[in-house]
Amino acid sequence: MAESQKPAKTGIKVIVVGTGFAGLTAAIECQRKGHQVLVLEKFPELKLLGDIISFGPNSSRLFRRWPGVAEKLEPLSMRADAITLKSWQGETLLTQHWEGETNEFGIRYDGHRGEFHEIVYNHAKEIGVEIRLGARVEDYFEDAEKAGVVIEGGERITADVVIAAEGVRSKGRKIVLGFEDKPKASGYAVYRSWFSADEIAKDPDTKFFTEGGDQHVAWLGPDVHFIAACMKKGKDFSWVCTHKDEADIEESWQLEAPLEDARKVLEGWDPVVQKILDKTPSPLIDWKLVYRDPLPTWISKGRRIALIGDAAHPFLPTSIQGASQAMEDGVTIAVCLRESVGAGPDGVREAVAAFEAIRYERVKSAQKTGEQTRDIWHKADFGAAKKDPDSLRLRREGWLLGFDAETYAEKNYARTVEVLRRTGLEDTSEARKLHIPEGQHGYLEFGGGEDAKGKGKGGVDVSAEAHAVSGTVVS
Repeated sequence: MAESQKPAKTGIKVIVVGTGFAGLTAAIECQRKGHQVLVLEKFPELKLLGDIISFGPNSSRLFRRWPGVAEKLEPLSMRADAITLKSWQGETLLTQHWEGETNEFGIRYDGHRGEFHEIVYNHAKEIGVEIRLGARVEDYFEDAEKAGVVIEGGERITADVVIAAEGVRSKGRKIVLGFEDKPKASGYAVYRSWFSADEIAKDPDTKFFTEGGDQHVAWLGPDVHFIAACMKKGKDFSWVCTHKDEADIEESWQLEAPLEDARKVLEGWDPVVQKILDKTPSPLIDWKLVYRDPLPTWISKGRRIALIGDAAHPFLPTSIQGASQAMEDGVTIAVCLRESVGAGPDGVREAVAAFEAIRYERVKSAQKTGEQTRDIWHKADFGAAKKDPDSLRLRREGWLLGFDAETYAEKNYARTVEVLRRTGLEDTSEARKLHIPEGQHGYLEFGGGEDAKGKGKGGVDVSAEAHAVSGTVVS
């Protein structure tokens, strides 16, 4: 759609709960596709919170479709041309370059979550999305003709469809599941920090981070990894440390921790890591990785309420796909709602069911990649890795990174609904089977494939036609 042209109004009213990247993407895409959108956010104001976040080529292409957004993200993005993998003792094992990935799949954006979020939030406002801050949703409801939410204080707001995008503790999960579930500790947590690189630049042992462009280095140890990056041409520095953690997350999963806690985890590691810690301000963010049992469904029985992003499927950071898959959710449901126009009174319900069918298997497969990368890094045999350093590389595969969620939904909506009309909207299992990706078991080499590039199930070559059907973009 040309941005100079206003989309035809669909008459579909949408409530989006939450202004994370899932919610904002859903709102922006619903607005672009002619739906009437209201976004509700519990916080009374938005602040520049967080640290590094990554958007792969599969989601960055959405940013480039929003006028002016990519241009604002670019100067804030890390532009390291490679990542260097080291042992916890400091021995370089592998340098993995990104040039081939960029040429094949497109650019990605890595930067400060708060800075990126501000750009996307402002874009939503600029294109006319209505956002109400300080509106805490206490409950969800639906009937045969509408869905809605109850805001703190008792106000009820209704729409044709409600999109729950307020994270792992979404109250929308109760109406979808039929009971109130609680998040579980995954057994891992991440210490996180973001600060000025001024002191990093002064030290002879760490100044390499600020010289010659942005730098990205990961140290791997037994059940721990530490990743450090410098960005904005030597201005900002960020690091994350994923480690074992069994703390209770009953009340909160994002806490503060003294720097000393990270020192204990990283005791005896490479002196460069110790110097980075010396220059790190305390306290750290102590982010507990939340686990949810895979949900049997993301949509309510009435097919008018849908969970997206972390509300439906939390990702491990090692997937490097949590934010990207959240954005894919947002654009997919917006497309499905637009495609449902003219389908009669069940159109919206069909759209919500089709959204889940199109997304479910792809997301499940993408989640597995995070578990696989974590295990590769945290259970590494460094003796074997020295002989075969490529075994430690980050897998970067076309079925995941070369995917265009918007185009895929447009091309596959009709055949998905055809199956749903035959099986009934109450059961999306058969329609889901239409959308099992090449990486059904995560990365292709773990599912019987011999080579990630150009290989499908069982290592069979994937033709250009097959890529086109699956939505993969191959340059």
